[in-house]
This record gives sequence, structure tokens and C-alpha cells, in this order.
Amino acid sequence: MSKRKGTLFVISGPSGAGKGTVLKSFLEQSGNEDVFLSVSATTRAPRAGETDGVNYYYKTTEEFESMIANDQLFEWASFCGNYYGTPKEPVLRMLEEGKDVILEIEVQGAMKVKEAYPVGVTIFVLPPSFEELRNRIVGRKTESEEVIDQRLKTAAWEFTHITNYDYILLNDTVEDASQRLKSIVEAERCRVDKNLNLIEEVLGK
Repeated sequence: MSKRKGTLFVISGPSGAGKGTVLKSFLEQSGNEDVFLSVSATTRAPRAGETDGVNYYYKTTEEFESMIANDQLFEWASFCGNYYGTPKEPVLRMLEEGKDVILEIEVQGAMKVKEAYPVGVTIFVLPPSFEELRNRIVGRKTESEEVIDQRLKTAAWEFTHITNYDYILLNDTVEDASQRLKSIVEAERCRVDKNLNLIEEVLGK
């Protein structure tokens, strides 16, 4: 049976919305080998418990700028004083192999992907309220008050881009949000335009 080409899912939203937590729950529940979570590169310092090559590829500013110059990034953006970007080769390779690829990236990067790869599916993760967003960021206890205020100002700007996305994903509880994400992924896999080879096989063409 012919294998469909993979779908690129771009997930973004403000810092503290819980993107990573929802994705972790989704991947644990799905147990699907046809889903590939892309690992981004960044120049920000690792947080406690983070591992190079698992959470991010941690790069120096010089290394990251070399990747930009050599066209090795699918997208990249500057956010809160650091670079973030998606290495190009593994994303395109996995899509061709029929695997769905999930990018967890900031809004700036998501808009670049949308422009470069318009058939991708964009999803914006929403917190229950702006106050809850602040509580989550403060609760991490990893950033100064100045950085927290900067993140909240950035979040307010990010909210103005919601209408550029295909879906919103409310993260009221991790369990419900991960189930909603699963529904989005399954629905996209069933689109007619993504299964033309399968349809031809079934009809004997």
C-alpha cells in the first residue's frame, strides 16, 4: 500500500502556555512511530534537567550564525536575546519517509515556516487566561522579574497572530489538551488531498 507523505505540524504559543508538556503527553499516549518531534537548535543556556540533542541542540552564537550562512536551517528566529531554529535536513527527510513531523517553535519561526511550507498545519497553544500564563512562568522560578515581564509583553504580541493559525489548542488541562492534539493529527491524516495514492489503489487505478 502506498505511503502518504508526512504532514508538518507547527505548534507554537507564548512561553508558559505548556507546549512542551502537552507534546510530551501526546507522544507518550500515541506511541506512534510515524511521529517525529523535531529538535530545535538554540543559543540559550540549558535549563536544569535539559539535555543537548534531546531538548535542544545548544549552539554558540558563532555556530548558529554559521548554520544560517550555510542554509542549514528550515527556519530561525531571534527571541528574548537568543537564536532559535530548526535544522532543515532531518525535517525534510522524515516528511519524505511518510512520518509526520512536529515543530515546537516560536511565533516568528512559525510564520516563516508557513511562508516556506504552506501545506503545513499550524496550531497555537492557548493558556486558560493571561493571569494563569503569568502564574505558570513565575512558578518555574527560572527567570528574573525583568525577564518575566519581557515574556509577558512578547506573549501579548504573539496573541495578535492567532488568526494566522489553522487551529487553537486550549491547554486547560494537559490530558484534555493532548487529546485535542491527537484529534487534530488524526483528522489531518484523513484528508483527501493527503491520501490520493491510497484512493487510486483502492479504486484500482
